[in-house]
This record gives sequence, structure tokens and C-alpha cells, in this order.
Amino acid sequence: MTAVRPDASRTSPGARSEAGPDGLAGSTLDRAEIDRFERMAAEWWDPKGAHRPLHAMNPTRVRFIRDQAAHHFQRDTESVSPLAGLSLLDVGCGGGLVCEPMARLGAQVSGIDAGAETIAIAEVHGGAAGLAIDYACTTAEDLAATGARFDIVTALEIVEHVADVDRFCQALSDLVRPGGLLVMSTLNRTARSFATVIVGAEYVLRWLPRGTHSWRKFLRPSELSAALRPHGFEPRRTAGLRFDPLHRTWSLHDRDLQINYLLAAIRQERPGRAPARRFHETAA
Repeated sequence: MTAVRPDASRTSPGARSEAGPDGLAGSTLDRAEIDRFERMAAEWWDPKGAHRPLHAMNPTRVRFIRDQAAHHFQRDTESVSPLAGLSLLDVGCGGGLVCEPMARLGAQVSGIDAGAETIAIAEVHGGAAGLAIDYACTTAEDLAATGARFDIVTALEIVEHVADVDRFCQALSDLVRPGGLLVMSTLNRTARSFATVIVGAEYVLRWLPRGTHSWRKFLRPSELSAALRPHGFEPRRTAGLRFDPLHRTWSLHDRDLQINYLLAAIRQERPGRAPARRFHETAA
């Protein structure tokens, strides 16, 4: 499998974004955010550790991605490998919680994250599971600059941590081939999300380290859709993620988007753009 690594010879300085004094050079990510998650890197595969909420909601997120991909690419969800033949990139992949089930569903999976220790853990865990997943420590902007394109791009629980939402959406657009699928998940900026995520999960229940999230950076579904449209995306499906505290399970809900939600969008053809190349056609 071709390595997911930016080709420096094809990356022009003008194509790089500036995130400000607290940002990571050449990306829209905050260094403080990266450092915070690096401190939790060793706990990625501990279902009772700092990433416990992600483990709990992961089966529901994976089903949503599978079903949206199957619908868009006309695949059978009952197939053993419904995503066979499709390339998928997980942006902000963390320890590989989404990459691994996507690989088991047949996709050719790549994962990128700005945390070096996090990527090392993802590589070890995926290798031990016998999965051929291509991981790299890089940013969406740097990978996009290589000309890499994918059928499906996922960006889950990451947009609320970036320094520049517009530039991040542009990078995602550059990574999704025309006609391809983008799936995102994030947190809605509501009173309920503040009470549940900030007060409840971080301060009362201590499921997450304090300061993991900034409520002011949460995006309403209308705001996320508005941020995506100028970059060639047409939102097709939005669904809320609802937590059942009694059974400690997550489920999709079409009308309750008050806290966590998922969004699927199609990358439209845009006039004046050169035909996008598939990832395996780019230089190593």
C-alpha cells in the first residue's frame, strides 16, 4: 500500500495555511489540542480510560459510515465486505478506533493524525490485529497538497478542535474525490451540550480530562453545513447521537441533534478543477 506521506517536492509554501501563534505550522490544528491528546495517547485502546466515550459510541458511528457509504456507492450492507474497492481516509484517526472496523468492512484504509505517539499506537494495534492500514503522522493540509484523493473521508470529533474551520473544510474538500463521500461528527453548541459534555462528562463524571473541549468551538449543524457548502459539499444526512444512561449505549436519532451529531455530505463536481487523482496514483 502506498504510504500516506506528503511529497515535499510538490507542496508549495503558498498552499500552506497559517494557524496563528497557537497553531501547528502548515495546518489548522492547535498545538495545545495536539499536546492534550498526546498525553492521553496510551489510553486509546482502554475502553475504561480517557477515550471511554468514543469506545461507547463507536459501533453507532461505524454503522452510520457503513450505511451512508453503502447507500451512496450502491453497496449491500449485508455483504461481508461492503466497502471493498473503496479508499477511505480517517482524518484525526487517533489510535485507529474507526480505521480498524472500516478495514474489516473491506475498505482500503488510511489514517492520519498530528500526534506521533498516537500514530505509533495505532500502527502497533492495527498490526497486531493483522490489518493493512496505512498510518502517517501528518495533517489534512499537508496530505491534500500531495494530490491524494479518496472515495470516503471521515473526520470524527475533530472539527471542534481546529483553529480555522473554513481552512479545514477546504482541506477536506481537496481530499475527497468529486462524487465522493464525507462523514463528520461533532458536538452541537447548545445548553444541553454544555451541561452534558462540559459539566457532566468533564467535571462531574470525569469521563474526560477537564479542558478536553471548548464549548464555544462547538458547531451547530446549520453552521457546519454552511461551512462545507462553499467548498463543494452538499450535506445529505444529519443524525443525532443519543446516549442511553440506563443501558450505557448510543443510538441514532433523526430529530435529537442537541448534543452529538453526525453529518454525511457529497463532494460535488466543481467547474475549473483538474480531474482528481486517486490516492494510489500519487507519488509515494
